[in-house]
Amino acid sequence: MDKLYDVIVVGAGPAGLSAAIYAARARFKVLVLEKEKLGGQITITSEIVNYPGIESVSGDALTEKMRRQAESFGAEFLMARAIDMDLSGDIRIVKTDKGDLKTLGLVLALGANPRAIGFKGEQEYKGRGVAYCATCDGEFFTGMDVFVIGGGFAAAEEAVFLTKYAKKVTIIVRDDDFTCARSVADEAKQHEKIEIHYNTEIREAAGDTLLKSARFYNKKTGEEWLYESEPGTTFGIFVFAGYVPDTEWIKDKISLNDHGYLLTDPDQMTNVDGVYGAGDVCVKKLRQVVTAVSDGAVAATSLEKYVAAMWEKLGISRDEEAVSVKPKPQVHQEEGSESESFVTPEMKEQLKELFGKFQSTITVKGVLDKSPLATQMEGFLNELTGISDRVQCVISRESEETVPNETIPALCILREDGKESGLRFYAIPGGHEFNSFVIGLYNAAGPGQAITEEEAKRIKNIKKPIDIKVAVSLSCTMCPTTVMSAGRIAAENEMVKAWTYDLALYPDLKERYQIMSVPCMIINQEKIEFGKKSVEELLNILETI
Repeated sequence: MDKLYDVIVVGAGPAGLSAAIYAARARFKVLVLEKEKLGGQITITSEIVNYPGIESVSGDALTEKMRRQAESFGAEFLMARAIDMDLSGDIRIVKTDKGDLKTLGLVLALGANPRAIGFKGEQEYKGRGVAYCATCDGEFFTGMDVFVIGGGFAAAEEAVFLTKYAKKVTIIVRDDDFTCARSVADEAKQHEKIEIHYNTEIREAAGDTLLKSARFYNKKTGEEWLYESEPGTTFGIFVFAGYVPDTEWIKDKISLNDHGYLLTDPDQMTNVDGVYGAGDVCVKKLRQVVTAVSDGAVAATSLEKYVAAMWEKLGISRDEEAVSVKPKPQVHQEEGSESESFVTPEMKEQLKELFGKFQSTITVKGVLDKSPLATQMEGFLNELTGISDRVQCVISRESEETVPNETIPALCILREDGKESGLRFYAIPGGHEFNSFVIGLYNAAGPGQAITEEEAKRIKNIKKPIDIKVAVSLSCTMCPTTVMSAGRIAAENEMVKAWTYDLALYPDLKERYQIMSVPCMIINQEKIEFGKKSVEELLNILETI
C-alpha cells in the first residue's frame, strides 16, 4: 500500500483505542489494526465497576464508545493480523495478512491471551470441561459444580459471575489469600455459593469423554483430595491464571523481559525510537482498564514530537485541511427509544461502502419454515435488502419434508450463478458473529480476506469433501476467528462446507458432541476441534483428514 500513516496502533483494546483517540485528535493520520474483535479481552467482562466516573458498564459498551470516539477524530480501522515488522528505516513497515502498511510511528497495544497452567488433563479436556472464559462458556455449566483456578482479580470476579449458572463454585487459590483488591476478593469470600481452598493446587483432571474427577493438593498440610462428579454428570474447571503477552512475533525486534512483556520507559517508549507500548503487554504492576487507557494516552502524546521530527527530516508536508477531521455529529436518542432492529442506520452506511467493493453479486437465501427463528431470520433479511445491489436477499418457504437431510431454517450464501458458496448460518448473525457473517459475504463475492499464496495453494489442494460445522456462542470473542477461517477456505474450494450454528439454538448438537466450550468445530461428523483457529491452523487440521 502506498499510503503513509503517521501512527499505526496494533491492537484495539482500551490501550490501543485510547492511543488512537489521542493521536487522531492531534491531527495525525492514524490506523488501528485488530486481528480478532475490536475492544480486546475486556469485551468479555459483563460489568466494570471500578472505572472512574462510570458506576457500571459492560466491557463491550465501554470499548464501543471508545471506538466511535476515535473514529469521530478520523482514526481508521482495519481487521488484519500483524505478522512481522521492518523497523530498519525511518519509515516503518508493518506486515499483515492483508498486505504491508507504512508508518512513521507505532503503538504496540498487543494485549495478552489466557495462560494454561499445565496440570495433567488440561489439554485433553479443553472444551470438554476445562475452560478459560466465563462469559463464553459459563452457560454450559448451568446446575453443575464448577472449580475456578486462580487467586487474582479475574478469578475472584469470574467466580462470582459463574454463580449465575453453577450449582456451586469452588475457588482454588495457591497462596494463603487472594492477590487482588480486597473489595473484589471480599465479594467472592462472602458469596453463599462460593467455597474457597487456600494453599491448594490442582494436580489432575480425569474422566472419559467429559470430566469426571479432579485431584487437588494442599501444599501447606500435604493433604491430597479428590473431587468426583455424580454418576452420569460432569463439572467444570475454569482456569484464570493470568495471561501470556502476545509478543512471540516481535521477540527479535523489541526488548522484552523474561516473561515476554514489553520493556518501556516512563513515556511508554520501547528500546526502538518511535515504537511505543501500551496496556497489558507492558511490564507493569496493575493491569486494569484505567491503566491501559493511561498507557495509550501517554504513548500517543509522546509520539507527537517524534512524528513531527520525522516530518521535518523526511520533508513531509502536511496540509492542514487534509489532516484535520471534524468530529462526526453524535446522534442522541431519548431513553426508551432504542431501536430493536438488527442493522442500525450507522451499520447500513458501513455495509453500503463494503458491499460496493464486492467483485460479484451474491444472494443471501433464507430457507425458512414457520418457526420463531425463521421469523427473526426474515426480519434480518428484510433489513439487509436494498443496502446494495451487490447483495440480494430472497426467501424460500420450505419444510423439513421438502428439504430432506437438511436443517432449517438457514441463511445460505449463494454465488452469482445461484450455486451455494459452501457458507451457511444457522443463527441470526448478531453479537460477535455479525462481523464474521459480513466477512463471509465478502469472501463469497470476492476479493475476500487476504491469504498468502501458500495458503491459497493448500486450499486448492483439498480434493475430498469436508463438512465443517462450527458451533458458536454469540457472546464469544474467539468464535469469529474460527468462523471466518472456515468460511474463507469454503469460499475458495467447493469441496468444503462451512456451516455456523448458534449453539443456544441447537442443544441437540451440544449433547450429541458433548460440547462444553466454544468455538467448536465438528469436521466430517467425527473429528472435534476446540478453540479459535486461523486459516493456517485450520489447514493444518484439514490436511490430516
